[in-house]
Amino acid sequence: MDTLCSISGLDPLWDWNQTWYTHNPELSNCFQNTVLVWAPCIYLWVLSPFYCLHLYCHGRGRLPLSSLCSAKLLLGFFLASFGFVEFFYILLERRQEIQQHLVFLLSPVIRSLTVVLAVCVIHWERVRGCRSSVFLFFFWLLGVVCSLIPLHAKVQLAVDQGLSPDIVRYLAFFSYFALQLAQLFLSSFADQAPSGKAVLKNACPVQDASFLSKILFWWFSGLLFKGYRSPLQAEDLWSLREEDTSEKIISDLEEEWTAERTKLQHQENHLSTSIALGSRLPEQAQFLRKIQKEQSSGFCLLRTLARSFGPYFLTGTLCLMVHDAFMFSVPQVLSLLLGFMKDEDAPLWKGYFYASLMFLLSCLQSIFNHQYTYTCFTVGMRVKTAVMGLVYRKSLVVNSAARRTCTVGEIVNLVSADTQKLMDFVVYFNAVWLAPIEITLCLFFLWQHLGPSALAGIATVIFIFPLNGFIARKRSKLQEIQMKYMDGRVKLMNEILNGIKILKFYAWEKAFLEQVLGYREKELKTLKKSQILYSVSIASFNSSSFLIAFVMFGVYVLIDDKNVLDAQKIFVSMALINILKTPLSQLPFAMNVDGVVFENGTFSWSKDGPPCLKSRISVRVPCGSLVAVVGHVGSGKSSLLSAMLGETEKRSGAVSVKGSSAYVPQQAWIQNASLQDNILFGREKKESWYQRVLEACALLPDLDNLPAGDTTEIGEKGLNLSGGQKQRVSLARAVYRKADVYLLDDPLSAVDAHVGQHIFNKVIGPRGILRDKTRVLVTHGMSFLPQADLILVLVDGEISERGSYQELLNRNGAFADFIHTFASSERKESVQADLLRRLSVRLSVIEYMPFSRDLSQEQLISGDTNSITFEPLPDSDEDHIQEDLGKLTKVDKARIGRVKLEMYIEYFHTIGLPLIVSIVFLYAFQQAASLSYNYWLSLWADQPVINGTQLNTDLKLGVYGALGFAQGIAIFGTTVAISLGCIIASRHLHLELLNNVLHSPMSFFESTPSGNLLNRFAKEIDAIDNMIPDGLKMMLGYFFKLMEVCIIVLMATPFAAVIILPMAFLYGFIQANLLKLSRTPLRSPIYTHLNETVQGASVIRAFNEQSRFIMGVNHKVDHNQTAYFPRFVATRWLGVNLEFLGNGIVLAASILSVMAKGTLSPGMVGLAVSHSLQVTGFLSWIVRSWTDVENNIVSVERVKEYADTPKEAAWSIEGSSLPPSWPQKGTIEFHDYGLQYRKGLELALKGISVHIKEREKIGIVGRTGAGKSSLALGIFRILEAAKGQIYIDGINIAEIGLHDLRSRITIIPQDPVLFSGSLRMNLDPFDAYTDEEVWNALELAHLKNFVSELPDKLNHECSEGGENLSLGQRQLVCLARALLRKTKMLVLDEATAALDLETDTLIQSTIRSQFEDCAVLTIAHRLNTIMDYTKVIVMDKGHIVEMDSPSNLIAKRGQFYYMCREAGLL
Repeated sequence: MDTLCSISGLDPLWDWNQTWYTHNPELSNCFQNTVLVWAPCIYLWVLSPFYCLHLYCHGRGRLPLSSLCSAKLLLGFFLASFGFVEFFYILLERRQEIQQHLVFLLSPVIRSLTVVLAVCVIHWERVRGCRSSVFLFFFWLLGVVCSLIPLHAKVQLAVDQGLSPDIVRYLAFFSYFALQLAQLFLSSFADQAPSGKAVLKNACPVQDASFLSKILFWWFSGLLFKGYRSPLQAEDLWSLREEDTSEKIISDLEEEWTAERTKLQHQENHLSTSIALGSRLPEQAQFLRKIQKEQSSGFCLLRTLARSFGPYFLTGTLCLMVHDAFMFSVPQVLSLLLGFMKDEDAPLWKGYFYASLMFLLSCLQSIFNHQYTYTCFTVGMRVKTAVMGLVYRKSLVVNSAARRTCTVGEIVNLVSADTQKLMDFVVYFNAVWLAPIEITLCLFFLWQHLGPSALAGIATVIFIFPLNGFIARKRSKLQEIQMKYMDGRVKLMNEILNGIKILKFYAWEKAFLEQVLGYREKELKTLKKSQILYSVSIASFNSSSFLIAFVMFGVYVLIDDKNVLDAQKIFVSMALINILKTPLSQLPFAMNVDGVVFENGTFSWSKDGPPCLKSRISVRVPCGSLVAVVGHVGSGKSSLLSAMLGETEKRSGAVSVKGSSAYVPQQAWIQNASLQDNILFGREKKESWYQRVLEACALLPDLDNLPAGDTTEIGEKGLNLSGGQKQRVSLARAVYRKADVYLLDDPLSAVDAHVGQHIFNKVIGPRGILRDKTRVLVTHGMSFLPQADLILVLVDGEISERGSYQELLNRNGAFADFIHTFASSERKESVQADLLRRLSVRLSVIEYMPFSRDLSQEQLISGDTNSITFEPLPDSDEDHIQEDLGKLTKVDKARIGRVKLEMYIEYFHTIGLPLIVSIVFLYAFQQAASLSYNYWLSLWADQPVINGTQLNTDLKLGVYGALGFAQGIAIFGTTVAISLGCIIASRHLHLELLNNVLHSPMSFFESTPSGNLLNRFAKEIDAIDNMIPDGLKMMLGYFFKLMEVCIIVLMATPFAAVIILPMAFLYGFIQANLLKLSRTPLRSPIYTHLNETVQGASVIRAFNEQSRFIMGVNHKVDHNQTAYFPRFVATRWLGVNLEFLGNGIVLAASILSVMAKGTLSPGMVGLAVSHSLQVTGFLSWIVRSWTDVENNIVSVERVKEYADTPKEAAWSIEGSSLPPSWPQKGTIEFHDYGLQYRKGLELALKGISVHIKEREKIGIVGRTGAGKSSLALGIFRILEAAKGQIYIDGINIAEIGLHDLRSRITIIPQDPVLFSGSLRMNLDPFDAYTDEEVWNALELAHLKNFVSELPDKLNHECSEGGENLSLGQRQLVCLARALLRKTKMLVLDEATAALDLETDTLIQSTIRSQFEDCAVLTIAHRLNTIMDYTKVIVMDKGHIVEMDSPSNLIAKRGQFYYMCREAGLL
């Protein structure tokens, strides 16, 4: 190169005296005309083949020829032409001395040919659909940067000598440079999208962003400024990119997952075969065990996730490595800057050069850091979507055995909390391998400055690291324990919310409140231990830089007096130690042809459990037949249907179901959707068939009673429908499906007799609309049996008999005994003689169906909790009102805008003023200590060296150590104080939330989805426990550190205030911008949907509707991520912009220090610049932590919101004069009593006046929705009176406490609810009775034999909802509860609806004998149970239409007479 340059008459390529050791540096002409010209050309020629190949393999469709592309091509043409013009000009002008101008001749040609290549690349990019070129952006950037030095030289030459000597070359160069700048500018924009491509509504702008916009996150600015102008709404948020959607992520993952599982299965099968052939080797056996372990521990899933998301994650890892390279360069440049300050003869330009270089490196470090973090969070978001999707799909296929080991609460917790841990794993994964490398590099550079003394730093690191590792392990164990208690608490809360009505009926709220608080106290106790350990960790981490510096500097000055600590050694070491803190902090985090055929089938609920269906069951159900399954409670009827559905474990044999199936469970499963949606269940609406189904299932009259007909929204679990209505909706869903096989689990038990008969005739029976379908009907209704083609009699999980009705009667076996024992001679005669006559009578449903305007026992719409005020509207808005009438549940709205100051005041008020003052004082003290020891270091660095040593090093070291240790103690005290204060606040807020929820009336639970409430107790309380304290610690810590840095910079260079103050205002603006963004939308819809799905999984599977539900959850997860994505991009936008701001402070401190070189000491410069380097991190962390606190303080707001909802009356009234033995007689008087479900609605009970004397047995009958159950709700004050009063033993029940009332009267409710826990706890949660009394109650409830055979007897653990007991057994447990309380008043609310006749008879006889001296009110479906009662009340449309003894009412031939006739009792 030197030869070529010398031929052209130029200087040598490089001359240090010309470039570095001079006050006016410049590069040689040879370097400017060769290297600087050829470098961009070499870049393009070498890399373009690879780039073009990449474009060929990843084409995205041809782009249209836009004006941007045309401009780039045109500029390229001009740029190429300039080089050729220059070449021909030299050729013509200098042809005589051409050899002396070879360099000037070659360079333009090379440059022009390179530009031609660039134009070709631009065209190829357009063909392959590349809208923003990173490759060409760097080419033009490199070209502009390489042209800057020649530009400076030519401008300087033109100033000195004028343009006249070579004006053409000057003009050519300036024009070329201008065009290069224009190309660089155009490369900063993205081209148009390919034509014909579908455009998403509100698509994410990152797809249209240029490379520059992507790396600086400018594409996000539009949303940010929109959010600044007005709070963002859901419709303002972007649609998810295709690669972020659930459908795309999970479909790709499922392919990988299937391949991975198949591969493992093949390996396992191969090894198993080898073992079977006798070629078992120890290594193979170990490998087989390893495979099995991997499958069970989730490594298989982890590998699948890595294969799906790994390549994109690796691009982020590359960014992190580049970031680390720049991070370690900054202290080296700082060392050079401090060396410059020390050297009095050094030229000023070097100082400015070092300051600018430090600024540039810091900016590049910021860019690569945020690109890495953006990649991590994107991958984390996708992993979370994937895992949530997989958990949901698993919940749809999980079998009964697994279902018993994992409750709904635990699954909700898995989706809410544990997926977050997976995201954290993605973020911290690189720390596992990168942190040790960073630590090693830090120590290597420290060795260069301090020599062997750096080993003392290694020793300190070796001490601190195991300490932090030990603390991390201990905290991990404590967090596991805390999560266990939290799971228990959430699971219990889920059960409480599901069974809240029972708790209120029994006045058991206090017992369960104590249980929840028991879990909570254990949780907080564990949290306190964890937080104290965390405080030790924080104190050791924040003091680690001091400890390492103290030990290293101490060893350095003590081992040799000649070792001098100057500014260079001290502050470069401090900068390296600050770098060392990051990997040290991350490492602990990185260290989790017949219709149905049974052949020799034996089934159980779990693999290890006893068989629920035994003796090798073999059944063939012919297509189109009606099979009735009968048996006593617990005989295995429901288990038989579950086996057909595949819900049980098959121990042996085979079962097959031909064609599609539909299932009607014993307890109706209703979705929180409109009544129409519940029936259609995802199918297209066919009006004629739909109306026919409604009529057959006796639902048409109910539609008239609902506010918005079939568009009325049904509450969770069907809370605003009666038991009968729910069962009919469940049946209608199955009928509408037009399936081949119908599995009906006692669907007629919850409906009135005449409605049951109507449904049998119109739907199930030989003339019903399902007559050609295969029907398996579990029933306790004897009247339906004669029409069954086949009857199966089950006894203890075995089929004891099978045959037609007449065949079984003639055999005189178990079935005949069953019939003869439980039907009176008159009833038997009636059943056999008049059955065909009664079945042939076509009842007019319209004549006998109810027309009451109330929505039955559990009306959901409560005026107090969910009232919607409608202004008078014009006629055109009638449809809108009609639509809102059917709305029921309150949508959990996202909060928008800033959190009110009152919320912070409320939160800090619960902590207490003395503790807050202590915290602020401790923070100020710790930062004062930090400032003091840093300033002390700068004074030490500036101390003059006398005879090669510094004086009083021991004293200096001692003062430095004392100040540092004082700071460490203050840090520990501060973090402990914040932790304790936040635990106090958390305990108070949880208790307040729990009390508010448990004191809420039933209407509140009916209008508030349980997912929302569960979310408060799970995610919101978790945020208050963990996120807010951590955010506060971080925010306050970094805020005080920032104050310290500003004070130090201002002490060194007071003029910096001119820069710091405007930057502070800009910083405030940015922060305000960010915090005005919409808050995180809620996840409750996902939780509620998951909750519903798990509970109705068997129904969903039976209807083969999994794909629709999966699409539903995909939509909900995507909706959630739509809000999450802008949030984390906002943090990246913020980080880049704030760090550029902070880098500006570094530049200002450095430039001002260089300018004040004569007056500033190196020690002070080192202190100011090394501290200003930390500003970028401080600014980002302050806003991030502030944003976190702001987002999480919302949890306080959401927990507090239930304080303002209406509450029911006091549980007990102090100073009440209620006698302890009240009620002694059990008399009840209704005085003109009225009840309504919501203000403004018609009364559900109207002017009820009745007197029930002591020991009277009252039966309450009426059509569905007549107001029967409303009477019970009124007596228990579940709903308060709209008018009138109820007196019990002469005392107005409205004037006594709710618990005083509810604990003195007893109900056996319609839905038997059990809670997870011991059987004894379910009978007596207050431990008020002895074991002997409990056993007596069980004996009377006919459960003693069953319970005594259980291994744990009374301590038998009931699963969630009592699912390990049959429905009949659960009803008997409710009877035992009533027998145990033995109050003077008993209410039976359709309690015998799910029981077989034998159990029913036992219960009735028990009630007659044990409650003989009590007043008994029975809300009955089976009229034979109340025929011997004292009186019968017949209700219709909220009125009492008849009341007398049963015999008198029959004689009057009124409504009761017709009801008895329909039931076959006359």
